[in-house]
Amino acid sequence: MTVLTFDHQGEANRWHAVNDGVMGGMSQGAFTVQGGEGRFHGNVSLENGGGFASVRRDPDTFEPTLHHARGIMLSVQGDGRAYQLRLKSARLEDASAYRVTFTAPQHQWETRYFEWRDFEAVRRGTLLTDAPPLEPQTIYQLGFLIADRTAGPFCLRVASLKPLT
Repeated sequence: MTVLTFDHQGEANRWHAVNDGVMGGMSQGAFTVQGGEGRFHGNVSLENGGGFASVRRDPDTFEPTLHHARGIMLSVQGDGRAYQLRLKSARLEDASAYRVTFTAPQHQWETRYFEWRDFEAVRRGTLLTDAPPLEPQTIYQLGFLIADRTAGPFCLRVASLKPLT
């Protein structure tokens, strides 16, 4: 069972950028689909106090797929930079999410395994110490973010997201 694959071009229309321009920055990020993979790519700029780019997929119900899972398996290839997989949950306020940070290897595909307990609740980069634990049945949106305070181009290639059973 798969949470998300990138087998059809229409999947790209379900992803939307939320970059640091909302706070005056100049970073640019986008999500495209090609060759059976999703690509989160763009350029991080540190100008005007910026430094992050992100994409979010349209809200959806992942509950049937994730309800009995221990976490998520993410198959990725990147550029050696640190990324975040972000999960929006009905248990948190709108500006908050559960995140897990990972480094995507260059020149090779790697499957990363994240249990629910690996995710931490954050709001605009600040850890929420009083947040409830992540419950998979409350997840309604997912996305990726780069905020490693390093200017320059980035590209995260994603083959799939699958439930970790």
